[in-house]
Amino acid sequence: MPAVTVDNILALPRIDAPAPGAVDRPVRSLTTAPVGYEGEGFPVRRAFAGIDLTALDPFIHMDQMGEVDYAPGEPKGTPWHPHRGFETVTYMIDGIMEHQDSNGGGGTIGGGDTQWMTAGGGILHIETPPAHLVMSGGLFHGVQLWVNLPRDNKMAAPRYQDITGQKVALLSSSDGGALVRVIAGDVDGHHGPGSTYTPISLVHATIAPGASLTLPWNPEFNALAYVLAGEGLVGSERRPIRMGQTAVYGRGDTLTIAAADTQDSRTKSFEVFLLGGKPIREPVAMAGPFVMNTKAEVLQAFEDFQAGRLGSVPAAHETLD
Repeated sequence: MPAVTVDNILALPRIDAPAPGAVDRPVRSLTTAPVGYEGEGFPVRRAFAGIDLTALDPFIHMDQMGEVDYAPGEPKGTPWHPHRGFETVTYMIDGIMEHQDSNGGGGTIGGGDTQWMTAGGGILHIETPPAHLVMSGGLFHGVQLWVNLPRDNKMAAPRYQDITGQKVALLSSSDGGALVRVIAGDVDGHHGPGSTYTPISLVHATIAPGASLTLPWNPEFNALAYVLAGEGLVGSERRPIRMGQTAVYGRGDTLTIAAADTQDSRTKSFEVFLLGGKPIREPVAMAGPFVMNTKAEVLQAFEDFQAGRLGSVPAAHETLD
């Protein structure tokens, strides 16, 4: 699980110890993601299945894509499809994914890179492995997250952000036992590169066996932890958690997660995706690829898509000088 790493974690900025009197968030629930299939048939774990939307707000949906080791000819993606009313965030850990959209956005991401697409008022896009990876096969692993947009931004102009792994903020826990990658938002005064309409924080943490990580967390945000690999303990209660499980934290100032003393033979470290945001607290009407506030708006989105008003393909890609 390469993502982005460093040779000397102790050279990174350290996360400060919790302030005196800081309240560590308790764990409200622990759920296990069921396995499903997406797009042309690649396996996913539905990270948020069984969790009430009010606990997830402002997040809507998250898939762990893979981890799967494809044989030559097996890698799969998604065909062209529409979205409206939210943002898709695709974070690659292993493998390569190509993105194109009807707004002219697009690019290629590999280990540690993120593609951030604001669907806004409507867009068509496609995500596929490159031809050479289809021919060769290989390891494929990533996360796709859907972030809701507030009512006032539902119909915002579509946009695309190509966030390379070199842009993420890299931090160390106070004892050097955890590498923290800040993709978006703020952690202990360090900002990730992702630009968001909805205030959120996204973090990928790698925690060494036996080590513990405590992060300051905006008290106005909710907080979730999804385990990408390995086994550990979550919250001050130290509840056991393992790959494919999601913990929902309660209120507080900090969140804590720790790696088990020993991991399985395939897992060198405990890998966790941590996320939280300021709840939007607006009605959610969702069907297929559309996330709106009312059923009528969802029906309008389907009508607009069928009428070709969400874009056309192929689109000319933007070229950066």
